[in-house]
Amino acid sequence: MSHDNGANPMRWDCQRQGCFNAKKRPKIEQFADCLPGRIAFTDVDGLVEINGNLLLIEWKDHQSVSTGQRILFERLTRFSPAVVLIVEGDAETMAVESIAIAYDGRIDPPAQADLDGLRKLIREWAQWALGNSVVRRLPSPETADEENRQ
Repeated sequence: MSHDNGANPMRWDCQRQGCFNAKKRPKIEQFADCLPGRIAFTDVDGLVEINGNLLLIEWKDHQSVSTGQRILFERLTRFSPAVVLIVEGDAETMAVESIAIAYDGRIDPPAQADLDGLRKLIREWAQWALGNSVVRRLPSPETADEENRQ
C-alpha cells in the first residue's frame, strides 16, 4: 500500500512513546457536566471532506451503536452532506466483518464485508464526492455590502 498520494498515516510508536490513548487523546469525559442530561461528546474514528461532502468512519468491535450515536448519525446525514460507514471489525488487525451505512437520515442493516470491500466503498464515495460538490462560494462582506447598496 503506497502513501504517495499525500496520506497521513499515524506516526506514533507506542513502544518508544508510550500509549497513544493515554498520552494524546483528550479526556472528553471531563466535559460531561457541561452538557444537559445524558448528552456526551463522541469520538470520530475517521473523517474526510471532499467538495463539502463528509465521510465518517465509526469502527466498532460489534455492530451496535449507542442511542446517542444512532441519533447523531441519523441527524447528521439528514441535515448535511454526510455519509457514515459503521464498520464492525478488529481495528488492530484491520479485519472487517460487516459495514452498515448511514445516509439520508437512516442506517441500513449491516452487510457482510471485508477490508477490500471497505476500501472499495471509500473509493466509490470519493469519486462521487469529486463530481458532486456542495461547496458554494459565499459573498465576501464587501460584495454583500455593495449588493445591499444597489
